[in-house]
Amino acid sequence: MLWTRNQGTPVVLLVQPLSGTSASGLYKTCASSGSGLGKRYLVTGAAGFIGYHAAAKLRSRGDVVVGLDNFNDYYPVSLKRARAQALVDMGVPVVELDLNDQEGLGELFRLCSFTHVLHLAAQAGVRYAARNPFAYIQSNVAASVSLMETMRLQKPMPLLVYASSSSVYGLSKRFPFTEDDRADRPASLYAATKRSLELLAHSYFNIYRMSVTGLRFFTVYGPWGRPDMSVMAFARNIVDGKPIRVFQGPNATELARDFTFVEDIVAGVLAALDSAAPSNDPHAEPQNRLYNLGNTQVHTVTEMVRTLEELLGMKANIRYQPLGATGDVLRTNANITAAHNELGYTPQTNLRAGLQAFVEWYFQYYGADGKRRPADEVGYIPD
Repeated sequence: MLWTRNQGTPVVLLVQPLSGTSASGLYKTCASSGSGLGKRYLVTGAAGFIGYHAAAKLRSRGDVVVGLDNFNDYYPVSLKRARAQALVDMGVPVVELDLNDQEGLGELFRLCSFTHVLHLAAQAGVRYAARNPFAYIQSNVAASVSLMETMRLQKPMPLLVYASSSSVYGLSKRFPFTEDDRADRPASLYAATKRSLELLAHSYFNIYRMSVTGLRFFTVYGPWGRPDMSVMAFARNIVDGKPIRVFQGPNATELARDFTFVEDIVAGVLAALDSAAPSNDPHAEPQNRLYNLGNTQVHTVTEMVRTLEELLGMKANIRYQPLGATGDVLRTNANITAAHNELGYTPQTNLRAGLQAFVEWYFQYYGADGKRRPADEVGYIPD
């Protein structure tokens, strides 16, 4: 428990700021007006891949930003700590807190009076859900309810922009996916929890007039990426001279993805935040919006690997395996017409340029040979 004072008034923090973020520093940030006309942003999952980039971008334009993360060990925590420390160095306080801790969450909201909540915290990974389903319910459903319950009690009530996923389209055979396609046939438990979040957000919009915007992300990649995702996992194994697994569907069907560079995703996230209407505004209707954020250019996983080989200057040892009952789907493809028309979302980065940026970061982070690994990454094998 940390204490700080402002003009003699004690403030009790039931949350633990990250090393480098003092309680007084957190209070100073929350009391700041920044350049955002009184806007204060909470980014959940700030030590995660997209959360880090979004918080950094908000801070770079002068906004008041506080990050939150529970630093779970689904993948090596050292990478999350490194992202969080980079944010702290930029002037973004990062608080270590689980969203299911409603008491601590309530204290943080009372301290900071957030106007905007960017909810990116989630238990990620399609295949891992089969082994640990309860983690997905706790992190993606229960934690989201805890957050929205805390939000609705604030005066004024903040607005919510949250991360959904292209996985909600599940077994759909219509391509490209559009926001009004069916999303009631999930192929994985992960997809079911992300669709549950969309429905929960709609209920808070309907009952409490909370302004909510859901963003369906399509296969995000780039610097500071997650080590359980294909681009990062493949790069690691190629550098280490180990084989990589590439899944195939029936009759050796190639898996294909709408790979989307993280900076393009963040541009869409900020556009959603900037265009969102206030919650419970007596002078305007709250919003309930859903958008696809993808690239629209679909590549097979093998095409991605071949480009990665070229940029790394190393050959991959590809071992094709049947997809089986993993919960993965054969293809994703985004129709972004709504996001383009209403948010101005226009992805700028093709796969080669995005992978080039990733490779440059990879060798910067892991050393010139790509093998300088933190202790908790040695021997790490993603699901």
